Amino acid sequence: MIHELNGDILQSDAVAIAQGVAPNDDFHHSLALQLRERMPALYKDFRHYCQTRHPKSGSLWAWKSADGRFIINLFTHDAAYDHGSHPGRATLSHVNHALHALRGLVQKEKLGSIALPRLACGISGLNWEEVKPLIEHHLGDLPIPVYIYSSYQKGVKAQEPT
Repeated sequence: MIHELNGDILQSDAVAIAQGVAPNDDFHHSLALQLRERMPALYKDFRHYCQTRHPKSGSLWAWKSADGRFIINLFTHDAAYDHGSHPGRATLSHVNHALHALRGLVQKEKLGSIALPRLACGISGLNWEEVKPLIEHHLGDLPIPVYIYSSYQKGVKAQEPT
């Protein structure tokens, strides 16, 4: 079931946090920057993965922290062409394919809950009214809580229904 919440996604009790990124993203903005600052190993492993595997937009890469939390990087943007370059644009097609891959990962890993922001709708510029139906389509019938953090409130722990 999908629940829209306000608060700090990094305060979430969800088993997994998903975010939209680009292949070769430098994690310089928004949630990606906060994750880079809090979990340097995530960023180091992400860079290695991108340099060795050359991921395609519309796919995902999952990382598991030492405390067992998954950080799922959804490749919702066109690739940044090189280290230090700006990520490409997010597209609805990439979001759609990445959400399809996310659904498969949730089922395969039997993840008990997931939290995600309004994917690709911040600085990426996609329209929430077009992205939300894709999330509902791919994740809405999963038998787990899916928390969408609609607005960021630093340090505020949302009341997550179970």
